Amino acid sequence: MEYISTRGIAPKVSAAMAIKEGIAPDGGLYVPESLPTLTLGDITVMTDMSYNERAVRILSRFLTDFTEDEIESCVNLAYTREKFDSANVAPLYELNDKAYLCELWHGPTCAFKDMALQLLPHLLTTSIRKTGEDKTVLILVATSGDTGKAALEGFKDVNGTKIMVFYPSEGVSHIQKLQMMTQAGGNVNVCGIEGNFDDAQTGVKTIFGDAEFAKKAAEKGVVLSSANSINWGRLVPQIVYYISSYCDLVKYNKIALGELVNFVVPTGNFGNILAAYYAYKMGLPVNKLICASNINNVLTEFFDTGRYNKKRTFHATMSPSMDILISSNLERLLFDISGDSADVREFMKKLSTDGEYTIPQELSEKISGLFCADYCDEQETAAAIADIYENYSYVCDTHTAVACGVYKKYAEKTGDATKTVIASTASPYKFPHSVLTALNCENVAELGDFEALDTLAGKAMSDIPTALSKLKNADVRFDAVCKKQDMAQQVMAFIEK
Repeated sequence: MEYISTRGIAPKVSAAMAIKEGIAPDGGLYVPESLPTLTLGDITVMTDMSYNERAVRILSRFLTDFTEDEIESCVNLAYTREKFDSANVAPLYELNDKAYLCELWHGPTCAFKDMALQLLPHLLTTSIRKTGEDKTVLILVATSGDTGKAALEGFKDVNGTKIMVFYPSEGVSHIQKLQMMTQAGGNVNVCGIEGNFDDAQTGVKTIFGDAEFAKKAAEKGVVLSSANSINWGRLVPQIVYYISSYCDLVKYNKIALGELVNFVVPTGNFGNILAAYYAYKMGLPVNKLICASNINNVLTEFFDTGRYNKKRTFHATMSPSMDILISSNLERLLFDISGDSADVREFMKKLSTDGEYTIPQELSEKISGLFCADYCDEQETAAAIADIYENYSYVCDTHTAVACGVYKKYAEKTGDATKTVIASTASPYKFPHSVLTALNCENVAELGDFEALDTLAGKAMSDIPTALSKLKNADVRFDAVCKKQDMAQQVMAFIEK
């Protein structure tokens, strides 16, 4: 299987080359030239498999220049009991007979990004060997909160790599910030920026597109790559857990084989729900993909109207990993729906120059046949946390709450009784103050971070994840903050260390 750019100018490449490069030379995103098929027979076979076995089977269809032994090695190094506190890796939690949470946060950083970013370093190092690359690969990451820590944890001390993460200095939770600032590893670096996530993401993309910077880096023995979901090696592992969750529903007799399901996904950069879309395109029986946004609802407007408009007020919310106005992975959906890279180039040009674009009516109608979208504001998000706790004695995080709130609106509006899987994307312990406030606990503002964790543990009647509790005594290593226009300078300084 070969990979092509959404913008249609870069040459076709192998999976290994697509993973190593991260972003195509023409600025587009790599996508498979065609998608593999998934039959009901395939699902039947995978029903009795472990998560790791399912992952090997699915990834082998996309990474055809990898041997099965290579893929199996990568998967088994990523999803271990030492790293994931659930033997099922991505277990389902039944809220009621219609709705199930797919818990994607049992990895070492307590967020769904671990599902891909524990695997990507192994895929990347294998790709480096397969493509004959002899330079150090520098991973550049922009994060809205969770990707940064997950990437740092995945790539720390991996031979042949270095990693640098940029985050909005005032746009993540304090727990998220501590996770990054205290990161261990000899090949890592972290820097806050004065701005929001979109500024960080734009800055990283600018560095990738700077031929002169790439030349200087190469002279110093470094090539650039990405761990954001613009990298196909970051996106393809996410397809696995949607297929796996369907297999589990069949395995535990919650649905019949072939029965359609809905997926509700809280998303800002669109990568997580795009993975569900690819699973559907392969053949997974899907009724609706429900895109859940917070009050930064640029995607809701897009699905409702066909207009993507980033020219709006940016809101810092209690679900910061979704505080995004430029959803990079939407480009891949537009390419798949339109089949025309010239259209994609024009849309992306308009987004860059005008801050908006509108897709033709026929494309909008194609998309609305499968997707629907809604959003929750801050009050609705808090109400969803309280509602889930009151009705199911379950404490969810703020991002999962957005998805649950949107699902409730959808079900009430449509009457759709289709079995539904809700992507639960983070542990509530990553956002203790927001969760406790939503649960109407007293004097939350007076609690320090670790007092809040202790209070939430009592409320949830569960243990604080070790990865978070140990932050209390961790040393801060990275406290630098730069202006967004100085990001390239920070990267070059890291290269030259």
